[in-house]
Amino acid sequence: MMGRNRLARELPGWIATVLLALATTLWTFWGVAEMYYEGWWGAWTNRLPYLLPPAVCVTFTVVALTWPRVGGSIILLAGGAFTAWRWVRQAQLGLFSLRWALSWFPVSGILVVIGILFLLDGRYRRRRYVVALVPPLLVAAGVTACFAPLLLSRYDDGDRSARQIEGQGVILVWAPAGPGWNWQPLKDAQRYVSWDDLALYGAPPVGIHPQRKPDEGEHATEIDMQTTGLCRYLSRDGATLLPQPQNIWRMPTTDEVVRSLVRRGESADCTWDGVSAQAECERQPNKDTPLWAPDEAPIYYWTGDEYDRDGAWYVPYTGGRRYGGAIDHQHKDWGNARHGFRCVKEPLK
Repeated sequence: MMGRNRLARELPGWIATVLLALATTLWTFWGVAEMYYEGWWGAWTNRLPYLLPPAVCVTFTVVALTWPRVGGSIILLAGGAFTAWRWVRQAQLGLFSLRWALSWFPVSGILVVIGILFLLDGRYRRRRYVVALVPPLLVAAGVTACFAPLLLSRYDDGDRSARQIEGQGVILVWAPAGPGWNWQPLKDAQRYVSWDDLALYGAPPVGIHPQRKPDEGEHATEIDMQTTGLCRYLSRDGATLLPQPQNIWRMPTTDEVVRSLVRRGESADCTWDGVSAQAECERQPNKDTPLWAPDEAPIYYWTGDEYDRDGAWYVPYTGGRRYGGAIDHQHKDWGNARHGFRCVKEPLK
């Protein structure tokens, strides 16, 4: 009887500890992996936002295991507030669904359950620290071991001029630093350049405008990209956008970006079947020059290809292989710091 009573008293605390360890481990996996994959550029402060969620979870863990009722109250309130905010934001985007809500439960709604369980608990159990903190630490170490070789071998020759890249069966000249490469003129408008913006650059009035929307709510098309796309207005040297189309530069196709992926400054010898989420490569591609700017945010390049009426293709620096990201599509009106672009032209013969 004593054993059963003790089990009944300790069970809420143990369940809460295991669930909190699960949530912390998931946030640690996401935060550390994304920090290495997309946050590893520029100043060290760029990496801090990715570590904030796991740091908050670890703090919750220490407080809850030391003072269960105080920690439980904090987790309950924080988890409820975060879940409500995330649900409202998703609903505002028109993307809320039961499937989406269930997929987010392990990292948001579960905190409400954890908070309640810690409130039911009332005792401090030292051995729970091991259960709660060791799994996320092991995950962080494992993700670091996975990404470290790629990051330590990242290559940057410092050259941001126009570069001719000979890839797997394709030779193209890629635009220099300037309006034809990762240009983001809408930062003051608190949004980033989208595929629609790039495709409709030459539609009157010429330029990228914060409030521009495709006619009648329709997105830009592949034909728009080929006729009024920003790349068409680049000067021959790629340094200036001109008032009239020059028809020298263009957006690369998805296949061309894949075939131009690099490792240590040379071709990674990649090919793509046109549908798969990853390329077939002789070497693992990296965010290296001459194709990428390792010190800038973009880890994907938009391509000139449509996926369908609403989406367009993009390619990650990894080629979709092993280290996260995929050759995939995104809404044409999606603007994000991680989605860049780079115009190309045929080399002089």
